[in-house]
Amino acid sequence: MQSSEQATESSSPVTVVISRRVKEGCEDAFEQLSAKMTEAAAPFPGYMGTNLFRPTGPADPEYRIIFKFQSQADLENWQNSSERAQWLKGIECLLETPSTVEVTSGLVTWFSLPGQNPVQPPPKYKMTIVSWLALCPTVTLIFWLFGDVLAELPLVLRTMLITAVVMLLMSYVLMPRFSKWFAFWLFPKEGRDIR
Repeated sequence: MQSSEQATESSSPVTVVISRRVKEGCEDAFEQLSAKMTEAAAPFPGYMGTNLFRPTGPADPEYRIIFKFQSQADLENWQNSSERAQWLKGIECLLETPSTVEVTSGLVTWFSLPGQNPVQPPPKYKMTIVSWLALCPTVTLIFWLFGDVLAELPLVLRTMLITAVVMLLMSYVLMPRFSKWFAFWLFPKEGRDIR
């Protein structure tokens, strides 16, 4: 029987970071196959998007593919599919070394940025400050717009509604943007080439 903590973890969004070192001269073929694989993944339940990042230079010669699914079960459905196996077979013959894969879930996925393998989250104090910068105006705006209506609700229901809205906004709207806006500070240039 699954514990409540395991159930919550298995139903939270999952981010996968794949690092692939492509054979010289095979980059175009690799990118085309990767694009086709992304197209194949898109119709799968829970698929939330993919980003491909090209190598930045000799110090970081690997492609990074970052994709997200709404839950571990959705991810496993894609990973066990014949569609994925078909495209992966073509991709693997273009690689110098086997792919490395890292799966993360929870709040750390708010702060995912390519260029590190394995992906290292920023220091906790930086994550805390950036999260607060997104959270504070959001909660203030919710109370400003809906404070009178919310005041009529019982405390537990009011808290449940506010936290549900805030978490959805943080996960899908605010933190993807704040992570990009503050990338210069969260992931300073000198820290991105550490492997």
